[in-house]
Amino acid sequence: MTARRTAVSARNLPAPAKEVVESRAPAKRAGIPTPQTSVAEAEVSDASETNSPTPQDAANQIAAAEIPATHAALAAPIAGLDPLRSTRIVAMAPLRGSLESLIRQNTKTNADNLERIENDADLHDRIARGQLVRVPESDALAINGNLPQDRRYCRPWTAAFLTDLSRAHETQFHHSFEVSSAVRTVEYQKHLMRTNGNAAPAVGDIASPHLTGATIDIAKSGLSRREIYWMRDRLNSLQAEGKIDVEEEFRQSCFHITVYKSYIGAGPLHKPTHPVTQPVEDPDTTAVPMDTATPGA
Repeated sequence: MTARRTAVSARNLPAPAKEVVESRAPAKRAGIPTPQTSVAEAEVSDASETNSPTPQDAANQIAAAEIPATHAALAAPIAGLDPLRSTRIVAMAPLRGSLESLIRQNTKTNADNLERIENDADLHDRIARGQLVRVPESDALAINGNLPQDRRYCRPWTAAFLTDLSRAHETQFHHSFEVSSAVRTVEYQKHLMRTNGNAAPAVGDIASPHLTGATIDIAKSGLSRREIYWMRDRLNSLQAEGKIDVEEEFRQSCFHITVYKSYIGAGPLHKPTHPVTQPVEDPDTTAVPMDTATPGA
């Protein structure tokens, strides 16, 4: 009897409370589906993070605010566009150089089988044999008057580059730009190192590429901000094609440009192996006097 009462009492007791696990799912709104993240979506999210804007993209966006919107163009390269035939102006940050860039220029000029010019006798011999040609002066291209006559020479493909660039610049802006430095000798570079702390070495893996005759400097003095943006865009495009390397200098206020044989299809195409990273700040580029007697690299 007692056992029966116990069983009946047990059946009448309330069931033990079960642990309730609350769902943290977001509240649903009428007509709006609740978003859910799948593994595939997470992978897409990770991929998008790797495609975040590059330093160059950020620099271009900041620089774009510096010129009127009517002169600004898309910073992204346009496939199939010849940079020397385009009239677009892209706001770009400076094309700053680096130690890696100087090493790269030496490596590439070595690949083009270019020797460094030792002294004046070596220079004059190469001019006589046609290995060096006159910088192509014209209504579109001037040479700094302080540059000695036998220093107004460069490699034939460098001369072709200068002709193309100066004609494109003159077509758009109706005046010339100036070449402030061209070929140098090892002997002169050693002298320059004693008087200019910014001068590149005369020997070694970071020697000045001016010693090969493939390099020229284009003065920024006298160029407007729009012209400097125009120049940066074209030089950057040619650099991306592996035809030149460019460093924008500020102490001497110039574009230091090494041109490779591939510019005229006569040598290996030196495709860059890493992206060019530019700073986000654009220093004042107003015309300033430049000391042509103490050039940099």
